[in-house]
Amino acid sequence: MEFLRTPDECFASLPGYDFSPNYLQVDDCEGGQLRVHYLDEGPADADPVLLLHGEPSWSFLYRKMIPVLTAAGQRVIAPDLVGFGRSDKPSQRGDYTYQRHVDWMQSLLDQLQLNNITLVCQDWGGLIGLRLVADNPERFARAVAANTMLPSGDQNLGEAFIKWRTFSQEVAQFPVAAIIDGSTTTELSADVLRAYDAPFPEESYKEGARQFPLLVPGTPEDPAAEPNRAAWKVLSQWQRPFLTAFSDSDPITAGGDALLQKRIPGCRGQAHTTIENGGHFLQEDQGEKLAQVVVAFIRANPR
Repeated sequence: MEFLRTPDECFASLPGYDFSPNYLQVDDCEGGQLRVHYLDEGPADADPVLLLHGEPSWSFLYRKMIPVLTAAGQRVIAPDLVGFGRSDKPSQRGDYTYQRHVDWMQSLLDQLQLNNITLVCQDWGGLIGLRLVADNPERFARAVAANTMLPSGDQNLGEAFIKWRTFSQEVAQFPVAAIIDGSTTTELSADVLRAYDAPFPEESYKEGARQFPLLVPGTPEDPAAEPNRAAWKVLSQWQRPFLTAFSDSDPITAGGDALLQKRIPGCRGQAHTTIENGGHFLQEDQGEKLAQVVVAFIRANPR
């Protein structure tokens, strides 16, 4: 598989992102390997909190949350999905599939030997992360879903998502930082916007970002529809603690929290919350608040 690797200098002097990079190799599914970047912060012997980002962000999105979580004694693992951040970026759109994204993150779990995991997932982080929970229910101690869902192709994706998908395919230059900026409630500084653009020095680096909207299953015949239905069968019986922490200003995922609470038994009795003054990327708008919610959730649900 051919891929691009963003030069290290693109990541110099990013605001609030003074974390040491870590790397591992995953099978590219074609006989080669891809390099995956991840952050590993906090006590090495603590139970891990797995932070999974979505589209078109990267682990920089979690920079406000990581210090709060590590101060509470948690180990934090924050990978960059393949095609994003400091991870390698396959250069052909067809190299990106839903199943491959799940497999690549499964490899990370296996290589790092992660257990007793608290999942925190948003956007595509949930589409991948909830599949991981269903595939490894014994390895996850609890989960937090923030502005995300696990679509199976059996429901309408909604007008807001359809408009986003159309835009993502028709726009001449994929405006990563502008997409983040337009999906937050706060005004982002020039340095922060530069950080979101940092992984993509040229348009050729954005094939993964371009492809993600097309991978969301929107019909019952979609390749990911049946695997996601199978995942729902597991999640609909999952008794371990599950919390929804959606924001109040996200048209893409609005209402998804109620559906998760209805279908996942582990949601019962949890202190589900709506985080105010947060857009789709609530980690950017209210990162510290979301991290505090996660810490309280972990403490209220000890192993």
